[in-house]
Amino acid sequence: MSFQQGLSGLNAAAKGLDAVSNNVSNAGTVGFKGAAAQFSDVFAASMAGGGAGQIGIGVNLSQVKQSFTQGNISVTNNPLDVAINGGGFFRMSDGGAITYSRNGQFLVNKDGYVVNSAGAHLTGYVANAAGVIVPSSPTDLMISSADLVPNATTAGALGLNLDSRATAPAAAFLYTDPTTYNSSTALTVYDSLGNSHIMSLYFRKTAANAWNVYAGLDGAAPGAASAMTFTSAGAVNTGGTVGPLAFPVTTGANALSITLDMTTATQFGSTFGVNSMTQDGYTSGRLSGLSISTEGVIQGRYSNGQSRDLGQIVLTNFANPNGLQSLGANQWSETADSGQPLIGSPNSGSLGALQSAAVEESNIDLTGELVNMITAQRNYQANAQSIKTQDAIMQTLVNLR
Repeated sequence: MSFQQGLSGLNAAAKGLDAVSNNVSNAGTVGFKGAAAQFSDVFAASMAGGGAGQIGIGVNLSQVKQSFTQGNISVTNNPLDVAINGGGFFRMSDGGAITYSRNGQFLVNKDGYVVNSAGAHLTGYVANAAGVIVPSSPTDLMISSADLVPNATTAGALGLNLDSRATAPAAAFLYTDPTTYNSSTALTVYDSLGNSHIMSLYFRKTAANAWNVYAGLDGAAPGAASAMTFTSAGAVNTGGTVGPLAFPVTTGANALSITLDMTTATQFGSTFGVNSMTQDGYTSGRLSGLSISTEGVIQGRYSNGQSRDLGQIVLTNFANPNGLQSLGANQWSETADSGQPLIGSPNSGSLGALQSAAVEESNIDLTGELVNMITAQRNYQANAQSIKTQDAIMQTLVNLR
């Protein structure tokens, strides 16, 4: 009987050594999760049941259990390298076959899809034409390299101060004569083709706490004046809106119609100054960079200074991650033992946060694995010795006369 027990011990020790060796060999594999061999004893079954003196017949490999503990996170210089800090798996699609991974080393292929080294597509929520992410069924994420469409200016806002000490000019307003107005400034605006235009604003005092505002485009003569009045405290009391002012554009684009909000304008006894200036138009832009937030939102940065959401990475978790089937290449697949996949946005529920330009290292502790290797070697030697002892006993029995 000892031969069978010793042989099972040899096999078990070899399996344990295999698991340790596999862990050591993958100590530098990004996203790798270590595994440990678990064993159970074996007893012979009998119709009468076992007695108090029953002796087992060896050991058996029960399972190879993976450890999904967090690995260390190291920084890289690739914005598409993504590390999961917490629970969850990346959801990958390879021709419709869904797999799961902790390896966040991604790149963009020739078709613009975000893929891993094996060519599987990263999945998530896509953004519509306006850059709004629409949560739905996860699909393959694509980074579009198309130019950002220009946006014509329709609204703007100015924060400025008009000098209450100024006097009303005597001569009639003439935009080419600075003596006929008190102050001026300019704002860059854009038409529907993305062409920039300079909108000049002229401020002329007409009476105490009363001003006229003139606006002209690209050096052309301004249109009719818009009146502004101020309270004795220096605040606008006309609602603060100048416009809409329509300007003809000779570039072939649609005419501009811009509303300027000047609610924050003031009239104090200090020199004229512009404190803030905004407008909602921009020219076309090319993709110049990417960033990924902790919630997995992929944002594109464009050469015109604009940014737009391109998609959102989703994560998947399972009630029993140890029930997943390992496929190699840092990929797992769903099984009946793992439970249904729980899909959601990163940094929500049981799902971890994402860190861009970083990767999760293997969770292998080399010191512990080397100790496990010594233990497995001792177990193998001890079981070999039990077989050797049994052989010596058998040899003694054979030699009896």
